[in-house]
Amino acid sequence: MTAVATTAKAAKRSVAVAFENVVKAFGPVQVLHGVSFALEPGRVYGLLGENGAGKSTLMKILAGYESLTDGTLRVNGEARQFASSRDAEALGIVLIHQEFNLAEDLTVAQNIFLGHEKRRGWFLDDAAMEREAATALAAVGLDVDPATKVRRLIVAEKQLVEIAKAISRHARLLVMDEPTATLTPGETERLFRLIAQLRADGVTIVYISHKLDEVERVTDEVIVMRDGRFVTRESTADVTRHQMANLMVGRELADLYPPRDVVVTAAAPAMRVRDFTVPGWAEGASFEVRPGEILGFAGLVGAGRTELFEGLLGLRPASGQVELQGRAVQFRNPRQAARQGLTYLSEDRKGKGLHVHFGLRQNLTLMALERYAQPWLQPEAERAALTEAVKDYGIRTGNLEARASSLSGGNQQKLALAKVLQPQPRVVVLDEPTRGVDVGAKRDIYFLIQRLAREGLAVIVVSSELMELIGLCHRVAVMRAGRVVTTLDADHLTEEELIAHATGTR
Repeated sequence: MTAVATTAKAAKRSVAVAFENVVKAFGPVQVLHGVSFALEPGRVYGLLGENGAGKSTLMKILAGYESLTDGTLRVNGEARQFASSRDAEALGIVLIHQEFNLAEDLTVAQNIFLGHEKRRGWFLDDAAMEREAATALAAVGLDVDPATKVRRLIVAEKQLVEIAKAISRHARLLVMDEPTATLTPGETERLFRLIAQLRADGVTIVYISHKLDEVERVTDEVIVMRDGRFVTRESTADVTRHQMANLMVGRELADLYPPRDVVVTAAAPAMRVRDFTVPGWAEGASFEVRPGEILGFAGLVGAGRTELFEGLLGLRPASGQVELQGRAVQFRNPRQAARQGLTYLSEDRKGKGLHVHFGLRQNLTLMALERYAQPWLQPEAERAALTEAVKDYGIRTGNLEARASSLSGGNQQKLALAKVLQPQPRVVVLDEPTRGVDVGAKRDIYFLIQRLAREGLAVIVVSSELMELIGLCHRVAVMRAGRVVTTLDADHLTEEELIAHATGTR
């Protein structure tokens, strides 16, 4: 029996949900303002809104991770206030988090059954859990041994484990928060087929995504929130993607990508890489990037893009020739690279990009502490730098002393970007710079990247979103199986061309 069939069998009755004037406040800050709408059984809803609109907070209330401050949550007509996520799961309500909620040192099977372990007498029944985990993994298309430790998985595989974990809980109402942010096109297609089957089995799905083409394709209705308030509810067939974007931001959204500037090709490369190898991940990679240029890196998950740049930064064993500003360099660690003019924004914002439990200013200045610690740490200088960064990068926060965890995803990303620019690099590598951010924040980041290039920085953008690379970059290098197989100029950038080189069909 498949995991989907198991879910359907468990769904003896579908879940209907109603939010009635729901209010949520964190101390003096109110983030939900009288939200009211209903979810009917067996439908797929796209929940849209900018980062900070209140979508995730509302869904955490539904799934038992947060309590409401005022108003009523009704499940199948009965008022509910869940004490924990386990209470919500008992009614079949399951949330797949945007940020991974996995125990790195446990196995895949142990993560899937964490808190719901199967036992044989006094002992854990590991064999049964691994069998059922394998079934759930097959349903989401992940071919890994359930006994594998989660820390050995790449980001996309962890995302699929999160989805497998959710469907194994016999969900009758499933909330998916940015489920395809790290998935390949093939993995995304399999997820869409899974959604269609769950819906046919009567499962209600709330699909939160900033990829409006996906929302258009898989949902029946869209519900839009803005600034903690319900805005509108429309049949998906009745609204275009452009209208969705305008509803989210509350204004007419101009062109998403900035006009592409001309690069001075006669300028000496800001960075030149030759025959660079990261054992097991990248082999013989060669490329160069010039001041004022935005160079993209495309490729399927597992092509070695992230690992190549981790090797350049000294995070992985590597060999090859690297020149920065015409000078041969070799980095032992990212701090040494930053001192010589190369910085890197990780694709894993929560795990490697920011210390989310630190304050905003501590995060901002972490890579340039020498500047703020002469002869000892100068909090006033840090505060001044943060005030300038908030204005310069459009970081929305009501409290400069807040923790990074209090910011929305888009504002966390802007903070992480400001952080890697603090050392004043000449070359900056941005790995999935708009992962999990809304369309308004994406546009802000695109224009910021263009500004950096105009100021003379060489910018490298690693992205799984092909349209992002096409709209933003002067050239795109394509990696396949650890090798740079081609580099395409802007005039030759199309989705078909990039996919063909990434898959080896050209």
